[in-house]
Amino acid sequence: MRPTSDLRPLSVPPTKLQVHAKVANSSFVTASTDIVPDSERRGFIGALPPRLRPYASLMRLDRPIGTWLLYWPCAWSIALAGVDGRWGLFLWLALGAFAMRSAGCVYNDIVDKDLDGSVERTRLRPLASGRVSVESAWLWIGGLCLIGLLVLLRLKPTAAFVALVSIAPVAAYPFMKRVTWWPQAWLGLVFSWGALVGWPAVTGSLSRTPFLLWFGSIAWVVGYDTLYAIQDKEDDALVGVKSSARRLGDKAPLGIGVFYALAVLFWGAAIWSVRPDWIALLALAPTTIHLASQALRADPNDGDLALTLFRSNRTCGLFVFLAMLVVGLSAR
Repeated sequence: MRPTSDLRPLSVPPTKLQVHAKVANSSFVTASTDIVPDSERRGFIGALPPRLRPYASLMRLDRPIGTWLLYWPCAWSIALAGVDGRWGLFLWLALGAFAMRSAGCVYNDIVDKDLDGSVERTRLRPLASGRVSVESAWLWIGGLCLIGLLVLLRLKPTAAFVALVSIAPVAAYPFMKRVTWWPQAWLGLVFSWGALVGWPAVTGSLSRTPFLLWFGSIAWVVGYDTLYAIQDKEDDALVGVKSSARRLGDKAPLGIGVFYALAVLFWGAAIWSVRPDWIALLALAPTTIHLASQALRADPNDGDLALTLFRSNRTCGLFVFLAMLVVGLSAR
């Protein structure tokens, strides 16, 4: 759950919600357009035909940060493997990250449809408000998965198999916040999976290096998603959703720092496995400084700052990518 406003139970289902404004002549005007969130009236989604806007919202098309965070581990793994002339893989896996992140968002909304419809913050989501049917959402997922299949066909067999294995943990993720205080760790497993795909997409096989990248990325995800979850603490408590931010409480900045430190250590080990040279580890200096700054600035009671720091991980992912690219190309 990602709060942007206070959570308040609805007394009627969102699809029947009507807002009436009394005017001077004592008549009433029904504001049926209130069922459409502001995010569908502006920006890229607002420029789309009205019938497509709910589907774009399901995909979180107005929030590309999720696609970036899913893509970066793929790019790191390709880069550290040395690319081997297969530069097109960066674009193919970017397309795959976009399609799979979008499909994951739709699936998450299907699972959480009833929960979303019961709270003010999420009641206007397309499925919760009834603007998109569950059947249509499943068809939308099917279309996005066809794009994913197209990407799979461009990969070497080992990479394609590893990518397919990710379906099971992805399917389980939406339920984790109901059963564990650490859903962020499960998110780390699935959002970091690209680290296990990029390497065999270049080399044709797995080795310990992509697993070291994967472990580092898992720790990174736990850190940045704990930042994200700081926004949720009060509202998550109201609806019974668990998170690392709630578990850590006022010690969240320390926990974030610990996970970020683990991430850098695992990434350093991955670099060392490719190029055992202390100078090569200096490539991680910008990343280390960036993550340390996040941890030091984090405030467990400042949701706005937490969101800003969370979003800065797109830049962190770029720093890691440049480090892996330099090391990967120099090790060949």
